[in-house]
Amino acid sequence: MAFGSRAAGKHRGPSRLSRKSANMAGIAALATTGVVGTLAGPAFAATEAEPRGLEDTGLNAVVVADDLAGQIEAQAASQKAAAEIAAAKAKAEADARQRAAEAKAKAEARAKAEREAKERAAREAERKRLLTFVAPVANSYVSTGYLSGGSMWSSGHHTGIDFHAASGTSVHAVGTGVVVEAGWGGAYGNNIVIKMLDGTYTQYGHLSAIQVSVGQQVTPGDQIALSGSTGNSSGPHLHFEARTGPDYGSDINPITYLRSHGVNV
Repeated sequence: MAFGSRAAGKHRGPSRLSRKSANMAGIAALATTGVVGTLAGPAFAATEAEPRGLEDTGLNAVVVADDLAGQIEAQAASQKAAAEIAAAKAKAEADARQRAAEAKAKAEARAKAEREAKERAAREAERKRLLTFVAPVANSYVSTGYLSGGSMWSSGHHTGIDFHAASGTSVHAVGTGVVVEAGWGGAYGNNIVIKMLDGTYTQYGHLSAIQVSVGQQVTPGDQIALSGSTGNSSGPHLHFEARTGPDYGSDINPITYLRSHGVNV
């Protein structure tokens, strides 16, 4: 044409300016129809989907901190509860041990007191037994009294008392003492002399057998001999004397002596 249009002929592509203008026009058109928004959405969505770091916003940091603080608080509470339970259990066990120890101590104290009471009772019983006197012949009687006269005795009278007893009858120590003589005693035949606990002496004569020795300690009721008729004797019996000393001539009334010590003769 005559007004300046390029001559037709070889095909030419649009210039860069023209392409840019076209692109811009296209984008404008797409924007008008909403296509740009649709196409641009994925890019923005991708950007939004990316996780944001704690430095991007403080929200995540606060949530995590709150959650961590809650966990620490819960753990502390659990540990405190466990510690309290353990302390309560330890206290209960300690209290139980204390009660058991106290009960054991009380039981031991009672047992000790009972033992001591029994020991005291036994000692007292033994003391009383040692101070007790018995008859030299059981279930017997006095056949010849003290100071009875007659030619049978060199002094002209009986220096003791005679207990009726068949030969071989058990003869007992009348009380606690120590044997100071055990053997032949002349007119007394086989005889025993005992120094008693209270310092007096007792003598047992005309024995058929002697069953103790000098220095031996005897207690009330101990068998020391068997009765007989040895020495100056008219028949089996036990001659018994009480003396202030160990020898002949220191005699005292044996009935009074025995009765003063609780023996009924």
